[in-house]
Amino acid sequence: MALDDHETADANAPRKGVWKSGKGKGRSHPKGRQLQDGPWEDVRGLLGDKPRRSDLLIEYLHLIQDKYGHLSAAHLRALAEEMRMSMAEVYEVATFYAHFDVVKEGETPPPALTIRVCDSLSCELAGAQALKAALEDGLDASAVRVLRAPCMGRCDTAPGLEIGHNFVDHATLDKVKQVIVAGDTHVHVPDYEGFDAYAAGGGYETLKKLRRDGDWEAVQESLLEAGLRGLGGAGFPSGKKWGFVRDNAGPRYLAVNGDEGEPGTFKDRWYLERVPHLFLEGMLIAAWAVEAEKVFLYMRDEYPQVLALLRKEITALEDAGIVAAGYIDLRRGAGAYICGEESAMIESIEGKRGLPRHRPPYVAQVGIFGRPTLVHNVETLHWVARICREGPQVLNSTEKNGRKGLRSYSVSGRVAKPGMYELPAGSTITDVIEAAGGMADGHRFKAYQPGGPSSGLLPASMNDIPLDFDTLQPHGSFIGSAAVVVLSDRDSAKGAALNMLRFFEDESCGQCTPCRVGCEKAVKLMQADQWDKPLLEELSTAMVDASICGLGQAAPNPIRMVIKHFSHEV
Repeated sequence: MALDDHETADANAPRKGVWKSGKGKGRSHPKGRQLQDGPWEDVRGLLGDKPRRSDLLIEYLHLIQDKYGHLSAAHLRALAEEMRMSMAEVYEVATFYAHFDVVKEGETPPPALTIRVCDSLSCELAGAQALKAALEDGLDASAVRVLRAPCMGRCDTAPGLEIGHNFVDHATLDKVKQVIVAGDTHVHVPDYEGFDAYAAGGGYETLKKLRRDGDWEAVQESLLEAGLRGLGGAGFPSGKKWGFVRDNAGPRYLAVNGDEGEPGTFKDRWYLERVPHLFLEGMLIAAWAVEAEKVFLYMRDEYPQVLALLRKEITALEDAGIVAAGYIDLRRGAGAYICGEESAMIESIEGKRGLPRHRPPYVAQVGIFGRPTLVHNVETLHWVARICREGPQVLNSTEKNGRKGLRSYSVSGRVAKPGMYELPAGSTITDVIEAAGGMADGHRFKAYQPGGPSSGLLPASMNDIPLDFDTLQPHGSFIGSAAVVVLSDRDSAKGAALNMLRFFEDESCGQCTPCRVGCEKAVKLMQADQWDKPLLEELSTAMVDASICGLGQAAPNPIRMVIKHFSHEV
């Protein structure tokens, strides 16, 4: 019989420990993966003197993934030891997020270079599937790994892909090969307005004045007068949130939802890559208003360039004495669309899997670490700063089709000039397409997605509806994050709906059966030449009625809209 590592052939040798009772020889160590000195030293070196708090687990998983290109079982075991957590806790978090590569004993680690090809609707329309196939055929699989990826927020330059941390816009096989040969896989930070330029133009003077003698209720009234609503998709009046949070005893927190994962959406990235301090000042005004003891800024991992510039500009704020060191806690997502749901984001901030919470209680009452938490989207805070600096009229002075305000439309698909367009909130799809230079050459308008896949698909004949809050609900849709994807007569509505449901199938967190199983079954049913419409409708009803969060509740929208408006295709 083989001897255990810690046993000797001498039966009289002293035993260091016994891990079972009763008959038998016992064990000198517990069952399961054993702690190895080398990986433990690796993890200790990476963590240095950082605090060993469980809420930092995802940050530390990133450290290991960035250093070694994967998460080995030995390193996970070492991290569990260092964090005083169970291996099961560490493993379940590491395997929940798409950007962590867990490698068990005996498995081959992934190649040193990974290419992620976006296959969401805008990129699929631009030929992402053919590009991915060409990359797989034209590159050495032992040196380069090619993966399909959900929306990376670069729909305006589709097809998009990421090589390491470098994004290639309007990607082709030749462009990718050139980047690989040049070894250009690092983050490229765009030109933007930094702290000095922003401060020179009066930046942060409004914040300083409010901190000296401001009235938070007066600021709240300005937001309500401006008509500002949550621009992450929910559309709840922004000022009202402040009162709900302040009604609860402190300590209180502010959580910024920068997980812009709705396919077709890139407005937050657009603002952050140009004027990040407008957002940061709005964030600090909101934190002041609710007397937040700390700000947690949760940014999606698909935006490495934004993460890099935010790290730099947060340091500039600390150096200027505008915030204390550590007051803004920048947290990095790890590739999970579900973390765009506010309670799932809070779970992720706490270092856990991003599973949506049951409500009530609401996060304004029980949020991060059980404390009252104000949650705002990036663009919402951008407008908070502008309203405080320029007055409510910056929004409410614009009126079109009976609607007041401005909306940031992320426009992609079959238009001549995809991009982010700031237009009156009452704009119709006709106005949006006109702003984007009209339809692309050779394409005739057929359909459009008004607010991401969750909003479904509307036909070109419905071109006179203002794309704003509350105007689309009577038609079974909603504006959401204003992610507008335009389809032409060359595109299949059925194929577009299938693309959307495949996204939801991949991104379902799996917590509730109606969503987890419903998305999978829907994809299988939608692949048939002819859809079983009664069965799909029954499935849709079950998902809408019984899913825990908005993902499962909204996922059937593309199915229902295609059956309603494009029944000849299915």
